[in-house]
Amino acid sequence: MTTDPSLSFQTALRAALIADPAVTALLPAAHVRAGSTRPDKLPTIILANPQTIHLGRASGGFYVTSVAVDLHIWALDDGADMARQIGVAAALALWDAPHAEGIAVDDYMRPGFSYMRDPDPELAYCHGIGTAEAVVRWRV
Repeated sequence: MTTDPSLSFQTALRAALIADPAVTALLPAAHVRAGSTRPDKLPTIILANPQTIHLGRASGGFYVTSVAVDLHIWALDDGADMARQIGVAAALALWDAPHAEGIAVDDYMRPGFSYMRDPDPELAYCHGIGTAEAVVRWRV
């Protein structure tokens, strides 16, 4: 069992993304990672900024927590087009709540994405961001 349900949710999101052939056709599985939002490999999906809001208790000794994880998409080649293709593939891979070890997902909101181009016209970076959210039950 976990003491931080956002870690289990984040792990489940990554597992769903790298298991989807449409996602891995656009970027290697090793480019889907958790951590800092600064990209070190492109294109990439970075799962970052986990947030938790503890809502209360449930029967059976469970805790109920709202968790959210940001998904940052970074692309350079074909900038905005590539980022949007990755975003669509990620959204479809995460259409249904991912299976997570150590937590039960009671409610799930799939991510939608917004995209921003780098303001420097010399750079072709595009950054997309979406948030996957869930209400989960877990116990220590």
